[in-house]
Amino acid sequence: MTSDMSLEDRYTVPGRFWHRLDDGRVQCDVCPRACRLHEGQRGLCFVRGRAADQVVLTSYGRSSGFCVDPIEKKPLHHFLPGSAVLSFGTAGCNLACRFCQNWDISKSREIDRLADAAGPEDIAEAAVRLGCRSVAMTYNDPVIFLEYAVDVAHACRARGIRAVAVTAGYATDETRRGLFAHVDAVNVDLKAFTEDFYRRVCAGHLQPVLDTLVHLRHETHLWVEITTLLIPGHNDSDAEIDAECAWIADSLGPDVPLHFTAFHPDHKMRDVPPTPPETLTRARRIALGHGLRFVYTGNVHDAEGGRTFCPGCGEAVVERDRYVIGRYRITDDGRCASCGTAVPGRYDGPVGRWGARRLPVAIAGVTRS
Repeated sequence: MTSDMSLEDRYTVPGRFWHRLDDGRVQCDVCPRACRLHEGQRGLCFVRGRAADQVVLTSYGRSSGFCVDPIEKKPLHHFLPGSAVLSFGTAGCNLACRFCQNWDISKSREIDRLADAAGPEDIAEAAVRLGCRSVAMTYNDPVIFLEYAVDVAHACRARGIRAVAVTAGYATDETRRGLFAHVDAVNVDLKAFTEDFYRRVCAGHLQPVLDTLVHLRHETHLWVEITTLLIPGHNDSDAEIDAECAWIADSLGPDVPLHFTAFHPDHKMRDVPPTPPETLTRARRIALGHGLRFVYTGNVHDAEGGRTFCPGCGEAVVERDRYVIGRYRITDDGRCASCGTAVPGRYDGPVGRWGARRLPVAIAGVTRS
């Protein structure tokens, strides 16, 4: 079989987490999909495949683009509020969500579209130069480019830059421990709360995502937030939202921020209408009823759904207008300025003032010799 993958390529590196099968194939162990590969074959994610009798990553050091964003866009509302984050992704994904809103990146089968090349050191240096407090691996999922993601996280931490992962959490236990131990904050996209939705709409399974959330919350020290995109007629029923919120309260605790965001028609679900704002309001009310303390709405203009309330005195300690922070009453060490109650999150100074700006940037660097 002729393969377009080769370790001679400067962007291709040996992969972690795979093993040989008795039938001569190799199995990728990065995610629950467990792709079993002959020489020259790629996995469903497309960026991992078999070359030189091993699993390789073919997108190391290549990106679909770099952009400076507000950290609230990830969304992370309790992690270095108001700060700038340098965001990037690669190509491919290990799920096949019919509603994907980054489908041109995550579903790309054209590696040559990854026009921006930058090694981990280049990214860390750029973050310092641009005044970013953190670097986010986003747009597609860092699980599938974990070798690159881990090296980026190490380079950033060496310069005092935090590492952020935006992920669907569709990973094996080995990958969870091999990737998330190196980052400082994670937003997990919990796409729904039924196995049927994951199987039918995402070509995946729910339980591995729940396992990832439990691991992150109880076996690591990083900061965790959750996002659920509510799609009309698919995952927005009272019963499903109620079940999700009950599970979060019982399994993760009331202090994990939960973001309900609005769907817009895209990819293979263009026939589904946008999410009505009242759906997000209803979901937020259900979540608060389960005792979740920090519940937000996104992709809509909703002043109430953008506020953070002190868990002690109930004061609105943060008011947001989309990604712009207005009123801010949290001390530099993360306490309510009125009553002194700790507001869960990661705070280490005054609120940032990056605002809602989005700044595309070019980063060039040599990835491998």
